[in-house]
Amino acid sequence: MPPVKPMLAKLAREFPDAADLVFEPKWDGFRCIVFRDGDEVELGSRNEKPLTRYFPELIGPLKAQLPAQCVVDGEIVIATDGGLDFEALLQRIHPAASRIKLLAEQTPASFVAFDLLALGDDDLREHRFHDRRTALEAALAGVTPPVHLTPATRDRDVARDWFDRFEGAGLDGVVAKREDLPYKENDRLMLKVKHARTADCVVAGFRWHKSGGVVGSLLLGLYDDQGTLHHVGVASGFSVARQKELLADVTPLRDAALDDHPWKEWASLAADAAAGPASRMPGSQSRWNAGRDMSWEPVRPEKVVEVAYDHLQGDRFRHATSLVRWRPDRDPRSCTYSQLDAAVPEELSSVFGAGGG
Repeated sequence: MPPVKPMLAKLAREFPDAADLVFEPKWDGFRCIVFRDGDEVELGSRNEKPLTRYFPELIGPLKAQLPAQCVVDGEIVIATDGGLDFEALLQRIHPAASRIKLLAEQTPASFVAFDLLALGDDDLREHRFHDRRTALEAALAGVTPPVHLTPATRDRDVARDWFDRFEGAGLDGVVAKREDLPYKENDRLMLKVKHARTADCVVAGFRWHKSGGVVGSLLLGLYDDQGTLHHVGVASGFSVARQKELLADVTPLRDAALDDHPWKEWASLAADAAAGPASRMPGSQSRWNAGRDMSWEPVRPEKVVEVAYDHLQGDRFRHATSLVRWRPDRDPRSCTYSQLDAAVPEELSSVFGAGGG
């Protein structure tokens, strides 16, 4: 019975070389555990909150194609001609049912299954992954869109090919699972190999750490071809010592920071979770963290940092970046989008069908 906390993965920068591993593409969507009991279907999120009302278009296909009683772990994604669209997923977390219904018609979601936790009266969590995967393939044999069985392979060369070739479709790496692995809720027992790159970005602001008095995150910007500075994400995850050092670094840049700041107008606008373009501004609320303080402190955009990132979603970093070093040798105006690697799009149909089973 829900809720169930999903099993998680820890980061690995290199492909693991163990012999008993199964590799799968790493999907960039909403983690979702599906519970079906006859006519009842519930979608549970990673943080154990229900997702059912946000994806009504999935309920019918899941009811029609999943076993009558089962619990299936997977990912909700929205596939477009340009690849997976995480921003479209974020738009679904909306209080208005009419808005959700409209988006469900305009940008329908898919469910990609990759683990089977229960079937009928049998709790499979203590079974090894090899057996759960075999049961999942049998249970989902013949499924049709929008329900998919994730590809899986034991061939490391195939997995490396997926890692390189499928990035353009919006996938951000590969997951490796031991064949003897039981399903342990909330434990990081799987491995995820993600793309790692660096970029030089302008520091245009910061947010205070929740503890107060030190820097919690740096707000990053990149210039486009027209010379406009865009907010592209944040750098965070600093040690306590680094938080204090960063405050000393940015404090001299706070004087008269708003006078000619490229984001000057944003500083006076209230955050609006339902906004369109305004949701890109640094102070915007997250639909997942309603009520969280997202206020920010502007600094003069005169310093450059090198950050490590794994994935670009549209014109922004998909996840928070990590600070590598300050770049006093770089002119902020030289920090443009042109330095970023652009993955060549790959048809999602080839991803869904690659090596399944």
